[in-house]
Amino acid sequence: MLNISDILETINMIQEENLDIRTVTMGISLLSCCDENIDIACNKVYDKIAKRAEKLVSECEKIENEYGIPIINKRISVTPISMVASPCKGGNIVKFAHALQKAADTTGVNFIGGYSALVHKGFSGSDIELIESIPEALATTQNVCSSVNIGSTKSGINMDAVAKMGKIIKQCSEYTADKNCIGAAKLVVFCNAPEDNPFMAGAFHGVGEPECEINVGVSGPGVVRAAIEKIGKDESIGVLADTIKRTAFKITRMGQLVGTEASKRLGVPFGIVDLSLAPTPAVGDSVARILESMGVGTCGGTGTTAALAMLNDAVKKGGVMASSRVGGLSGAFIPVSEDEGMIAAARCGALSLEKLEAMTAVCSVGLDMIVVPGDTSAEVISGLIADEAAIGMVNSKTTAVRLIPAIGCNVGDTLEFGGLLGSGPVMPISNVDPGIFIKRGGQIPAPLQSLKN
Repeated sequence: MLNISDILETINMIQEENLDIRTVTMGISLLSCCDENIDIACNKVYDKIAKRAEKLVSECEKIENEYGIPIINKRISVTPISMVASPCKGGNIVKFAHALQKAADTTGVNFIGGYSALVHKGFSGSDIELIESIPEALATTQNVCSSVNIGSTKSGINMDAVAKMGKIIKQCSEYTADKNCIGAAKLVVFCNAPEDNPFMAGAFHGVGEPECEINVGVSGPGVVRAAIEKIGKDESIGVLADTIKRTAFKITRMGQLVGTEASKRLGVPFGIVDLSLAPTPAVGDSVARILESMGVGTCGGTGTTAALAMLNDAVKKGGVMASSRVGGLSGAFIPVSEDEGMIAAARCGALSLEKLEAMTAVCSVGLDMIVVPGDTSAEVISGLIADEAAIGMVNSKTTAVRLIPAIGCNVGDTLEFGGLLGSGPVMPISNVDPGIFIKRGGQIPAPLQSLKN
């Protein structure tokens, strides 16, 4: 039973502390759309998405109005397109991206993810064709997002894919240089990619998932920060952790409610709640500010990694008790351009790329929405991808790189994306050339901890 104080507290979280449902994402399997004729396959893709997600936006808006809970994004994730395109004989694979965009326009969703390939153990079918088409696909669409999984704890790291993705990221920025390099902001490179992630740009509908499902991503950095500030600076770490756990529980219960309701109204199974703390550029809605309220001074200083580890653990422990269906990434995101506190820390020099890499060893994802100088070489970008993938592989966790080379910009400049993507200060990156290592190619073997059978 909810008492009046619980209701008033939730209302205050929504009105004063930026609590929201960051996304309701419908996952749709496109395996039934495969066809040797690419035009027929693309038509099937459009028809299936348009039919399945026909009421996604309208029903989510009804839930918003009836419960007073903001749902910021309505999204769709689909089967990795490299799989759907594999039987096609001839034709430009970018046609699938245009079919996805047409479906996004018809359904009214904010983003559609799944222009993706899973190549952690090697290339098959149309994987290379899709990867090489990513720059054109993202430059000629508005709402389509792309991802490539290049490594896993079980398989190791595909270094041929790593080398290729450094070039692809650079091309994505170049192809959209007149649009603030937005193409690279819609592409993420994964190690250990989850199949039920509702967040973009990395969402795709895994082959182990059902025909269609609803996944929910909750947020609430502002709520966690407010709760921490209420307990004062003299309480112990244990009290701090318990406060975060209790707050994460309340946030996740709201996600469970929305997911259950959306599932019922749309006649689609409820998948998971991803209880990640996803920040926005709005003041007060920042993971960096949570860490600072915990007492680390400025985000990026010593103690930041330890505080982030504790925050991530407490969020998961609190959230997992609130829902029997927790999945996705779940924890704390640290995207630089999307987090007002991270932006400020980067601008004042407290937060470096090297410190961010250390933080990714204990957070939910990885090096996310980081802007680097436009003249950064493809080999340096590949080296960064390899480093981040190694952290994920060895620690059996998801890591990712979403890097934006700012064409024509230098350290100290700012790249404006707008909306939830915010603005990114151009950060310095080591230009020591890892080219010889990257060009060796082959596979970094799976670590010993992969042998768990």
